[in-house]
Amino acid sequence: MSDTASPTAPTTAGRPARTADALGRLHLVRSAFALVWALVLLTAASRLGPVAVVLLVLYPLVDVAAALVDARASGPGAAVTGQRLTAVVSLAAAVAVGVATTSGLPAVLRVWGTWAVVAGLVQLVVAVRRRGLGGQWPLIASGAVSALAGASFVAASTAAAPSLTSVAGYALAGGVFFLVSGVRLRGAARRTT
Repeated sequence: MSDTASPTAPTTAGRPARTADALGRLHLVRSAFALVWALVLLTAASRLGPVAVVLLVLYPLVDVAAALVDARASGPGAAVTGQRLTAVVSLAAAVAVGVATTSGLPAVLRVWGTWAVVAGLVQLVVAVRRRGLGGQWPLIASGAVSALAGASFVAASTAAAPSLTSVAGYALAGGVFFLVSGVRLRGAARRTT
């Protein structure tokens, strides 16, 4: 993340408020998706059936799309580099998860865990760099939790009876973090306009 421009530096009047509003809307959509996704996965968490496989590949693909929308809304700066990295990592994760589903749940948990660690650390760095924009503390916490949860998924892959329940819980927590961030960003945007 070698860009030195601040992601909150205004390039035109009102840029930070527009960015905060766009990111707030994006985070609210991501929250709704994560919450619904987690509830559907809970219904299929007992085994690695077709519904679970589709959901497990879909989640990182949505992360790719969200990262690209975020990068476009952010304008020039370090956040764009981080979001592009997130898109690449998440696309690789979607492919790797798809392949891992053919080897069983332990392989899926290892791949998902590795992705959660890397994506969480990138999210943490981007959120720290954006903290002047507002609404970033939930994302800082979310990035840290993601990295820790990822390590726990890798550890859980060796359990006698691995389950997707913890992955659904991970998405539920992420949905709550994005909800809080979205509300805070939208509020920050309204206060600066």
